[in-house]
Amino acid sequence: MMDKEAVKVLIRSAFAHVKYPATGCLVNSYEEDEPELVIEAFKDKKDWTTLTVEFLSNAPEDTDASPLNFFSDEAYHFYLPAYLIADIDFRMDKAYPVFSLTFGLTEESTNKLVGPGERTWLDAALYKFSMFNKEEARAIVAYLEFKMENGSRPDKPRIKEALDNYWLKKAGLKTE
Repeated sequence: MMDKEAVKVLIRSAFAHVKYPATGCLVNSYEEDEPELVIEAFKDKKDWTTLTVEFLSNAPEDTDASPLNFFSDEAYHFYLPAYLIADIDFRMDKAYPVFSLTFGLTEESTNKLVGPGERTWLDAALYKFSMFNKEEARAIVAYLEFKMENGSRPDKPRIKEALDNYWLKKAGLKTE
């Protein structure tokens, strides 16, 4: 088990190469008001390493919704490390990276349908997470293990299940 500073270093290193998505590709939907608020808050945030915990905890203003729910896959990939680092210090208000990294990968959510059609949350999670390379997945595993060890009790079974079902294999740390 790594200490929190070692996990932060691993995250920074693993995601250092990820490029800012085009401003027109920040959100995955334009329904309701939240996507426009996310675009407005993040359109000039082209370096995730400079985002403060205060910004991440409050953006976008005028909504309680987390940007993690509205980011396009590319924006999620780009901004996730900032959220992971901020969450390691347990200072996040709106965003909940543990949920976004586990939902769809556990028995409670795997077979739930996403909107119309037959796509499940597992299908959506696998597609979104396909962007992550092995090094990034290892940083996510370190984050999730840190949160499992130090986070809230209700998260622990969900984290363990997501690690066992997906993240350890994606990171090359488990074979089946």
